[in-house]
Amino acid sequence: MLYLHRSLRPRPQPVPRDARTIHSSGQSFEQLRQSCLQSGTLFEDADFPASNVSLFYSERPQVPFVWKRPGEIVENPEFILGGATRTDICQGELGDCWLLAAIASLTLNQKALARVVPQDQGFGSGYAGIFHFQFWQHSEWLDVVIDDRLPTFRDRLVFLHSADHNEFWSALLEKAYAKLNGSYEALKGGSAIEAMEDFTGGVAENFQLREAPEDFFEILEKALKRGSLLGCSIDTLNASESEDRTPLGLIKGHAYTVTGLDQVNFHGQRIKLIRVRNPWGQVEWNGPWSDSSPEWRSVNLEEQKRLGHTALDDGEFWMAFKDFKTHFDKVEICNLTPDALEDSALHRWEVTFHQGSWVRGSTAGGCRNFLDTFWTNPQIKLSLTERDEGQEGCTFLAALMQKDRRRLKKFGANMLTIGYAIYQCPDKDGHLSRDFFRYHASLARSKTFINLREVSERFQLPPGDYILIPSTFEPHQEADFCLRIFSEKRAVTRDLDENTDIDLPELPKPTPQEEETEEEQQFRTLFQRVAGDDMEVSAEELECVLNAVLQEKTALKFKKLSLLSCRNIISLMDTSGNGKLEFEEFRVFWDKLKHWMDLFLQFDVDKSGTMSSYELRTALKAAGFQLSGHLLQLIVLRYADEDLQLDFDDYLNCLVRLENAGRVFQSLSVKNKDFIHLNINEFISLTMNI
Repeated sequence: MLYLHRSLRPRPQPVPRDARTIHSSGQSFEQLRQSCLQSGTLFEDADFPASNVSLFYSERPQVPFVWKRPGEIVENPEFILGGATRTDICQGELGDCWLLAAIASLTLNQKALARVVPQDQGFGSGYAGIFHFQFWQHSEWLDVVIDDRLPTFRDRLVFLHSADHNEFWSALLEKAYAKLNGSYEALKGGSAIEAMEDFTGGVAENFQLREAPEDFFEILEKALKRGSLLGCSIDTLNASESEDRTPLGLIKGHAYTVTGLDQVNFHGQRIKLIRVRNPWGQVEWNGPWSDSSPEWRSVNLEEQKRLGHTALDDGEFWMAFKDFKTHFDKVEICNLTPDALEDSALHRWEVTFHQGSWVRGSTAGGCRNFLDTFWTNPQIKLSLTERDEGQEGCTFLAALMQKDRRRLKKFGANMLTIGYAIYQCPDKDGHLSRDFFRYHASLARSKTFINLREVSERFQLPPGDYILIPSTFEPHQEADFCLRIFSEKRAVTRDLDENTDIDLPELPKPTPQEEETEEEQQFRTLFQRVAGDDMEVSAEELECVLNAVLQEKTALKFKKLSLLSCRNIISLMDTSGNGKLEFEEFRVFWDKLKHWMDLFLQFDVDKSGTMSSYELRTALKAAGFQLSGHLLQLIVLRYADEDLQLDFDDYLNCLVRLENAGRVFQSLSVKNKDFIHLNINEFISLTMNI
């Protein structure tokens, strides 16, 4: 899988109502619907066909599925029947309980639900077999269009369905989310918080119940009142425990939804209760305060009615909050904004969004355990200038998300283990080197590196400049990522790898022959022997002499310089424009070659005769080239081998092309100020032909 640079330049958050249409036709939902109505046909989505390719990528259905429209399954299909509620969520034959838990939680927030499930559709007037749903993806809202053909077996929906067989909004929502991620199979296994964020654009916070604060009940209560989506689960020690049932009826490794909190009078005491839902629509807690437990006999009927207590096996149950903390391990909260749940007042948060990539060989440096490559990761400067009101520090939340891993599952991609570290910024600009991280510890970091889609933490640091380093745990692992910074006061962020700076020394003026030193006279004799009678070195002559000289350098791993490479060298040094090198041009190049050779040997740390692509940034900087992350990634892709190593000839070709491009850009910028509209990054990318 090829990964290329994604700019880390901060971008404003899009206006939520502006969902982007992603159908391959380029047409919106309404345009597609009107086209079907005018032609008298029902919509068929070629982007997500009614075939096995939309179902599974690694297996075939165990039974023959038949794709049917709701009107072919029941007589009077309804999109939403009596309002969209959590009881409309019943799991089918797909291991996506995490998604169903998120959908159940979504139904508790009508405003968020109306955004994800637009109300301008149904099976009545205007029905054309087409529906659409909206999801948040990496800073923008997408409008996903589907047809209403659903996989069935014996006229029953195979996957997600409503308890009322005439209602289809939840089944169609699951199909749209499967399309967004490439297939139904891609939805197997996950964390409820992932879908919660896709339904809201919110930001996640995770709580381990064994470490929960004393006021955790109040935190959850406040979260539900603010419309946050809540999920909970029980950890497993190994894969074999997944979906094991505990003696009290709870399922390990299974995603549940928190749907309510309350308190009741019980024998003169106020008992804190929590309501939890199993997306299976059955299998419930059978301990204290379960549906048929004796505790309810001491609660009057009016109070039971207020709490919605029933003795149905519908997957939803109450339990004492103290039992909840004992038997569950983790709670995930998706806040629609990152308002601190432990605070009583709402805040207005400033949001900055960055996107970037970890690319093998250039920006995939791994965590601080791998010092030799850690410094090559993307580096984002964070400037905190204003203290929180009434506080000494500046509060911000950093959320790092790896992109599209679920969609890439069919290509073998799994969730990578990710995290980040934050360092005090030194009094200098530019990408920080390995030595900085050797001698400086981080001030803050994500609690752990973990294989979740997103890692987020809340921090409070004094005003100042900081460097945030997002990374995978292991080096050389590739992925695109996005980073969101939420701050109570305005925070300035920028990528330290955006700018390219090329420091090209002026070509020296020739030394008069009568003033030459003995060494220069010896070099002139060498030149005369190489150049011949015309006293000019052609590309063919340069190829011969360079290959002969470099083959004698046993410390360099070297293949052979091509004739094209030598023509590039002449193009760089030929000031007269005759396509050959005169004595002074040849002498200046020879000095450059010796300097570049010394740098190569200096940065060949293991003395293998090759240079690691991760060290290339430093070597190029020493040669006068401060490159952006984008250019560096392109150069590594062009010149490094499969082991991320560069031979000397690749290194030399790279330097010659860079200097050539830099000199041309400088010349054009001076002569044609009104006509150069590319920046130096774009210009070098084009002129180096990579």
